Order: sequence, then C-alpha cells, then structure tokens
Amino acid sequence: MNEQELREGLRSEMAETTPPPPLSTTAALDAARRRHFRRRALWASLGSAAVVLAVTGFAAVATPDGHVYQPAGQGPLASPDTKEPWPTGPDGQPQEDRTARAGSRYEQGAHLLTEAVSVIPSGYTTPEDPSGRSAEERTLRTHQAQFEAKVDGVDVWSYSSSVAVAQGKGTGRVIVEVHDAGNQLPTEPCDLAQKFWGMRGECQVETVGAVRVGVVVRPSGDDRLDQWSAYRHPDGVVVFVAQGVRLDESRPALTKLPFSVPQLAALAVDERFHLK
Repeated sequence: MNEQELREGLRSEMAETTPPPPLSTTAALDAARRRHFRRRALWASLGSAAVVLAVTGFAAVATPDGHVYQPAGQGPLASPDTKEPWPTGPDGQPQEDRTARAGSRYEQGAHLLTEAVSVIPSGYTTPEDPSGRSAEERTLRTHQAQFEAKVDGVDVWSYSSSVAVAQGKGTGRVIVEVHDAGNQLPTEPCDLAQKFWGMRGECQVETVGAVRVGVVVRPSGDDRLDQWSAYRHPDGVVVFVAQGVRLDESRPALTKLPFSVPQLAALAVDERFHLK
C-alpha cells in the first residue's frame, strides 16, 4: 500500500466512525476541578473541550470554584510541529509546561501573593490553607507564574495571586494578575478591562491622579467575580485587580465587597503590583 492509498483508507475509516457525544459543560467543569488539585496549570484535556483549547492556543487553569480560567494573555502554545521548547527552568532544562514551579519567575508569583495579602483592608481576615496541603491543593492563598508568549525574541510572562477574604461567616476573594511588558493586550482602559479572563460587563473609567483606569463595575453573564480594574503602565506592564463576594460554592458569600470602585482603581496603579 502506498502513501496515497493509506490516506484514502484513513479518510474512509474516519467518515464511517460515529463521532462521540459532546462533553457537557457540567462534566467539563467537574473535570477541571479534579485536575486543579493535581496540577494548577490545566492543559487542554477535557474531552471535546481539549480540542477547542488546543486550537485557540490558550492555557487553562481551574479556579477554586471549578471554573476554567483562561488568562488575559493569548500566547501561542508550543506544538509538536515547531518543537519549540518551553522556557528554561532553574535546573537548566525546559519547563514541562507553561507554569514555573521554581526559580525567579516562581518567586515573582509568590511575591505578588504577599503584596496582595498586604492590601486587604482592616475588618477582613485572610485565612490560610492547612499546613499539610501541597501547593496544588491550596485554595485560600494561591499564586502562579505562567509563560504567555515569546514576543520579538523575549519571553512574556503573567503572574497571578488569589487571596481568600473573610468577614463574619462570609468568604470572598481578591485576585491580582500582572502581565509583563511586551504583552499584546489593549491600551484603552475599558478595552483592557474587558480582556480579563475573557469576561465582559459594564465598564467605567476612573481617574487616579493623572492616569485613567478601566473598572468593570457589573459583569454581564458571568458570576465568577463581581468587579475588576485594569491599568497599563507606561512601560507596558498590565495590572488587573479583581474582587468577588464568593470564594466558592461551599462557603457563604461576603455581605459586601472589600473595596469601593475608586479603591479598586487605585490598586491597579499601586506600585506594589508593578512587577518588573
């Protein structure tokens, strides 16, 4: 059998094969939740959802409540065709995936978490995960450093941190996400804000000193978070700060958000989150 005959045989076999039923949204989210506790960086492997993620070139992360989080950056995945390696880790070897688990990039993510905890207002507490839990199992305080893309020969990374915020019986969360200079995100404040996690909503521009910050004050069709702000520094570094009254479905929600809209806007320009 020559190559052409082999191809024709494969096409015929695929045409006669009954395609599998589509994966339901619930099943996909359940699978994402399970993968989260084994690996914070969830790759596109959720049945038919895997094909969508692989084609669009996104890395996915399961948030504590089971949602699949796709970072604002849209860097291309390395593919078997290009054989492009992941960035080199501190051991001198390419990383196994997008996520840094040691080295200076990892430390930047840990630093971002520390700074995020430091800005939580008085009257709220920031509970910690039990000491026996591994980094992959933690949900109350998490951080991540993720490779986004190579732009003009330079690696562009994003860093994220999530902090559980409690008051009374309620628990919400505050998230800070920072993208390196060189990212391909928009410049206009509300256009930028609408790129966070692919969520959209009612956006307004807040003035902080001499700069303009986009703040989504009410999401549309997405209840993962309640408000978020976005700012691009003059050097190109992008900062998102988000808040939600609910951490996950297993805990009661906060009765109010930790920050006012002006405070949320001010945090986006706070130099503590201006990673370089």
